[in-house]
Amino acid sequence: MQETQKSEIFTSGLIHMLSNKMKRHNASWEEGDGLTPIQKHVLKFVLFETMNREVYQKDIEEEFQIRKSTATGILQLLEKNGFISREYNEQDARFKRIVPTSKSEAMRFSILEDIRKREKLLLKNCSKEQVEVCRTVLFQMLDNLAQCEKEDKEEHKKHE
Repeated sequence: MQETQKSEIFTSGLIHMLSNKMKRHNASWEEGDGLTPIQKHVLKFVLFETMNREVYQKDIEEEFQIRKSTATGILQLLEKNGFISREYNEQDARFKRIVPTSKSEAMRFSILEDIRKREKLLLKNCSKEQVEVCRTVLFQMLDNLAQCEKEDKEEHKKHE
């Protein structure tokens, strides 16, 4: 792509292009498992977060910025397909811990390797400084959108 063309692309368009390329390039682990990309991302999150702490539906809602109903649907399908189970919390029975099953545990190593390969590919020819600036800017963009959503919700409530 020529330099003048690069400068004419909106940031949001560039992010969209990168997202699409990543989706196409994603080495698909466990072909034929019947899971959607978001279900796979949630499963990855569960597999790695549960190594260090207990995970609940609220954690998934926050991590992926999805609604409660969306998270419920994803978790129900993961449970139905035998990738997770949900167990009552001993301190508060209203909350169910999300626990990976042996079926998903067996996939942990290959998933981790896939993540490492993708990271290496994405960051090829990028300096540590460039990566840090990029991450800082991307997190700021996420924060900006989250703040906008919050303001929109507050504005909507005013008009109800």
